[in-house]
Amino acid sequence: MKHQYGPLMLLSLMFFMVGALFCMNDILLPSLITHFKLNYTQATMIQFTFYLTYIIFPIPIAWMIHRHGYKVSLLTAVLTCAFGAAMFWPAKIFDSYPVVLFAIFIISTGLTIINVAANPFASLLGDPEGAHQRINFVQVFSRVGYAFTPAVATTLIYNQIGEIRFHFPYLLLAGILLMIALLFGLSNLPAMKPQEDEQFTLKGIIGEGYSHKHLFFGLFAMFFYMGAESTTCGFFIPYLKTVLNFTDQSAAGYLTLYYIFTAVMGILGVVLLKYVDAHKLLGFFGIGMVVLFVLIISFNSGYNEYLLAGLGLFLSIMFPTIFSLAIEEIGSFTGKGSALLNFAIVGGSVFPPIQGFIADHHGVQISYVIPMVCVIMVTIYAFFFTRIPILKRKAIA
Repeated sequence: MKHQYGPLMLLSLMFFMVGALFCMNDILLPSLITHFKLNYTQATMIQFTFYLTYIIFPIPIAWMIHRHGYKVSLLTAVLTCAFGAAMFWPAKIFDSYPVVLFAIFIISTGLTIINVAANPFASLLGDPEGAHQRINFVQVFSRVGYAFTPAVATTLIYNQIGEIRFHFPYLLLAGILLMIALLFGLSNLPAMKPQEDEQFTLKGIIGEGYSHKHLFFGLFAMFFYMGAESTTCGFFIPYLKTVLNFTDQSAAGYLTLYYIFTAVMGILGVVLLKYVDAHKLLGFFGIGMVVLFVLIISFNSGYNEYLLAGLGLFLSIMFPTIFSLAIEEIGSFTGKGSALLNFAIVGGSVFPPIQGFIADHHGVQISYVIPMVCVIMVTIYAFFFTRIPILKRKAIA
């Protein structure tokens, strides 16, 4: 089996940075609450701004990829992320929260390009039968980026006298991203393009997607999953600080544990899927998360930090499993179905402000009812609205 190892290593390095940039939102939120004296609702504008790009840019990005190919698109993505990270310098100079949000929006635009382009590009870098192996290989590095970031970023943000330097990690990331962009520009990455130069609109793919009932329900499941992920991680450190009186540094350690659990169970989940139907595994993991949420919301057991980190075990397989269940056996509509699912990621923008409002009025502990409700919706989808349950209901009828 042949793989183009040089380009794959560049993609892997890029995915490491993707994981770091995603994780930075969870570190940034509590530090900006302190620095700008924000309430939780105001602070959740970080997630709102970050995920908003997924409702705006997927179709323009798809056009860019079809027009200019994967290499140019990914180079543009890395430079966009670098520019957004560099914008944290003027945000610090002017001490401006709106400039921070603008910088986050720019970073998210670059990450949206990567999410749309990088996986299909990885699948093309070798023999067709090795495509899944290559995609999983590069995705592992994003999990490493997630796990590596909390402790390092927290150390960079808080100095020994307690000053908050929220721009420090981003300036470091901007420098690394520029080096990656230079490597991309000088490399011999193949200038590939998608095979079909098709044009489509959001209205068109929604109309066609509705004929695949399990895809349409999968769209809603992905919407609620992204709400669960963004709210679980976004309020992780505030929960440990306000409910359990942890410091930022010690809370970051448990966030690292959360991401380690996510990475390990993500690998084990691949093995479990050989023996358990995907929709059942998704449902069982959803039940496990709901049980942990009930304990986290209702009790202070002395082990809540481990229960909170344990959520990563169950969240680990949800995104790829929902994605694969939603596009299962939809034939030539797979490409458009995948694009449609990208729009559902905007769920990560919708639910954090709701959780922030509850946290401001009833406390962070109670606010975790929002990700719990989101996971309940995913669990219902898993047991009743994936392709196999739908077919069973039709057969009975």
